[in-house]
Amino acid sequence: MLLVAWSLWGSGIGREPVLNPPGWPSLRSFFAAALSPDLSADFLRRTLDATLVTIAFSLLGTVLAVLTGLVGGVLMSEAWWQRGGRAPGRGAPVRGPRSRAPGWLLTRIALGIPRGIHEAVWGIILLVILGRDPLVGILALAIPFGVITAKVYAEIIDETPPGPYDALITAGAGRLLAFVYATLPRIWGDLLAYGFYRFDCALRSAVILGMIGAGGLGFELITAFQGLAYERMWTLIYALIALGWLFDRWSASLRHPGRARWKRTSLLLGAALTVGSLLYLRPDLARLVSARTWERAGAMLADAIPPSLPSTWADLLGDAAATVQMSVLAIVVGSGIGVVAAFLGVHQVGDGPVRAAVAALCRVLLLTIRAISPPVWALLLLFVVLPGPLPGALALGLYNAGVLGRLFTEVLETMDRRPVLSLQLLGAGRITTFVYGVLPLVAGRFTAYALYRWEIAIRETVVVGVVGAGGLGRVLESQRASFDYSGMLTVVIALLLLSLLVDLASASARRAWR
Repeated sequence: MLLVAWSLWGSGIGREPVLNPPGWPSLRSFFAAALSPDLSADFLRRTLDATLVTIAFSLLGTVLAVLTGLVGGVLMSEAWWQRGGRAPGRGAPVRGPRSRAPGWLLTRIALGIPRGIHEAVWGIILLVILGRDPLVGILALAIPFGVITAKVYAEIIDETPPGPYDALITAGAGRLLAFVYATLPRIWGDLLAYGFYRFDCALRSAVILGMIGAGGLGFELITAFQGLAYERMWTLIYALIALGWLFDRWSASLRHPGRARWKRTSLLLGAALTVGSLLYLRPDLARLVSARTWERAGAMLADAIPPSLPSTWADLLGDAAATVQMSVLAIVVGSGIGVVAAFLGVHQVGDGPVRAAVAALCRVLLLTIRAISPPVWALLLLFVVLPGPLPGALALGLYNAGVLGRLFTEVLETMDRRPVLSLQLLGAGRITTFVYGVLPLVAGRFTAYALYRWEIAIRETVVVGVVGAGGLGRVLESQRASFDYSGMLTVVIALLLLSLLVDLASASARRAWR
């Protein structure tokens, strides 16, 4: 509670004006344009091209991330190192810390650093090195998403029963052969489902990368906003919502048990779309090995080292504090809205038509607000909220409300309902049933999800900062615009340290809650 109170105080609520009344007419004009989007043939063609570019960025970035995640996940898994050797003179695999090689720790550390840097930061760096090329969007997604995927895949591998793997190792098979024939077939469905979920996330991140110059829907959105072309903005927003809904349904269909045939079909369709994306974008792979690229990278590194303060220590610490405050308020807002939406949006067998309609409406609203990226929400909020941590916090809060609302709804739909039915049979009222039957079962999962999203929100503060919503993201964009690479490096290091501190605090809170 002290952290929340400090965040509210830092955002200015209750001690200074935070609203911008002159901006209300502009916001009304923006929402009025929702009924008359630009449907001209020329702009629809531009929207279609931007949509295809965004899909191609997302798909190619996800494919590289999944391949990286598969290799990295194996190397990050404890199973790979703990079951890798055999005791001298015996055939049984060695277990326990004695067989954990230093490679396990080194791999974790090496892959942990890229995960702490948001894809928007990678996009800014790659734009300087590679220029305006599709490789920027692809690699900016592939690098951080690859290490995130590796972490998840490592957990899936470690949770897989080791019996068949150990049997092949005992029979004399190598680690790689045992993994391919014993472990991979049993976890293939989970790996595929998470890969499609990561693609769902990549679509929204591709929009953010577009706003910093990578192209696609994000570039068209920021261009339309700068020209106050609200009708065009709504055309692009509707395209985003349709895109989010389509791939969200596709991703959700793969998370259901069974459906092996549909998973194979999805894999083949994904492969065809990957080839089509390569042909559509035609990234210049030669840039990766060209002398000019390496010269730019070397020059940027030389300018960045040693890191220097963007202004003063006091300003840097103040912006770091604002970043933490934004992340805390974002999760408070997102969790509050998400809990309400989840209880309204949960659908159970036997619900009447009115209850089913309310649940469907809530799900559509949750999908809509998470289909719109945080920078878009920040741009809209900056109409009516003065620049600072508050508009960034509210933008992240709305976006996370969509994500948390979906996760909370799944918890409610899959929870054990026997305690609830028992209380109802004993004559307990709705409030009593909720307090003693529902809340104890879901509070832990709700808290764990909220803390997990807090770890992500501290990194996402960058993407609302680059559009002027405050925090270290605003400083990073300012340093990029002035080509102050040493100052940029200082801000990136500060963001990494903040991410590490929040990750540790979140992990400690989850352990304490359990």
